Amino acid sequence: MLLTELVATSRTVAATRSRKAKVAAIAELLATAAPDELETVTSYLGGTLRQRRTGLGWRGLSTLPDPADSPSLEVTEVHETFDAIAAISGSGSQAARATAVADLFSRATEDEQEWLRGLATGAVRQGALDALVQEAVAAAAGVPLGAVRRAAMLVGATTPVAVAAMTGGEEALAAFGLEVGRPVLPMLASSAPDLEAAIAKAGGGEVAVDTKLDGIRIQVHRDGDEILIATRTLDDITARLPEVVEIARALPAERLVLDGEAIALDDAGRPRPFQETASRTAQAAGVVVTPYFFDVLHLDGEDLLDAPGTERLAALERLVPEAYRVPRLVTADPEAAADFLADAIAGGHEGVVVKNTAAAYDAGRRGAAWVKVKPVHTLDLVVLAVEWGSGRREGWLSNIHLGARDPDTGEFVMLGKTFKGMTDEILAWQTRRFTELALDPSEVKAHYVVPVRPEQVVEIAIDGVQRSTRYPGGVALRFARVVRYRDDKAPHEVDTLETVRGFLAG
Repeated sequence: MLLTELVATSRTVAATRSRKAKVAAIAELLATAAPDELETVTSYLGGTLRQRRTGLGWRGLSTLPDPADSPSLEVTEVHETFDAIAAISGSGSQAARATAVADLFSRATEDEQEWLRGLATGAVRQGALDALVQEAVAAAAGVPLGAVRRAAMLVGATTPVAVAAMTGGEEALAAFGLEVGRPVLPMLASSAPDLEAAIAKAGGGEVAVDTKLDGIRIQVHRDGDEILIATRTLDDITARLPEVVEIARALPAERLVLDGEAIALDDAGRPRPFQETASRTAQAAGVVVTPYFFDVLHLDGEDLLDAPGTERLAALERLVPEAYRVPRLVTADPEAAADFLADAIAGGHEGVVVKNTAAAYDAGRRGAAWVKVKPVHTLDLVVLAVEWGSGRREGWLSNIHLGARDPDTGEFVMLGKTFKGMTDEILAWQTRRFTELALDPSEVKAHYVVPVRPEQVVEIAIDGVQRSTRYPGGVALRFARVVRYRDDKAPHEVDTLETVRGFLAG
């Protein structure tokens, strides 16, 4: 497959807001890819290189050779070139990398050059999130979308699942299962403005009400004495949490997968600031973290992903001592749930998560089975642009533009701006961070508003949401202020436009 075909599809996807049209364009291209091209084509359609690091950035790609007059680059050839670039190291590596870049880009047309630069720097803005690519894979392969989603959640990536679906169909997808030692994408909670709405959204009747801890989401795998601890983004942090490793090894099981939170507490048992939990430099100061588990996905040979919540919670209670389980109330009484929420807030916690006890563990999905409630309403949003400050904030990137995810298009929709809640430390940090994320770093200081790659997630507290004709989503945030930046969350995990609209009064 020629790269120009992929670039043309990417342009088509970026040019339409129609989810159906995006999926159709991606599916059409996938259907024409050869088996040995599928992995690269799928990765590129998602806007990412297959290489974890290449050593390339905006500075190294700011000056390019004259473009080719006609397209000749093949997708596989491009991938192999980036492989070679990623392998360059040692003395003279900078010059060797520059030569390799020049050779590759001299064979690319002007459109291909622009697109490849965006791909290499993570700035392909086409609205083709994993969810859209998965829909396209299902359409192109003629397999159920649910089978594609489940396989991707279990393997933690879309690319290998696309290859399996396109080459082996539904039977190949069924081969992907839960493996102890291979993290899966965690189940996520949607939001509700109050407890009553959360209980209704979760299905009503008897529900589990969990204390919502403000810690680090962890997934613990144990196979004999081997322990793996992964974050919500599937990063391995086992070496950073030796106290959690010790607790996991003491549990009465040989093989297990647990879902929970790790949090630093003070002597009174109240949560310490999130930054102390998130940073393992706190450990040097004598601060340790405690794991609190709230779900079990596998236990001694039995996968529990599809088991109802009641069965998983019973297994958790048998396995994990109460001291390491998230405080929970199972009730059908709204008043009892309200008292539990009040106690959680009094204990310094964020709120509660209301859970449907009949629901399976829907890995990687944010649905109605789990619903979080915080008395202080917060949203996880992505930063789309940032403005230079004035007065006391002159010289710092200050006012941030906030966006939610539109699930229909895969794009981010602006909801408003804020400069509130920023300390001098935050201002200094975000000036460095957003300079790195700027779409054109060489022009950062030349413009008042600096567009950035939509990669940085920020938690925003709001007093509410109001209807607005100013922003494309039809809503605007009221009294938004920064709570913290969330490096533990990826852009595709931010709250949706639908969730934000749920906070509209009346």
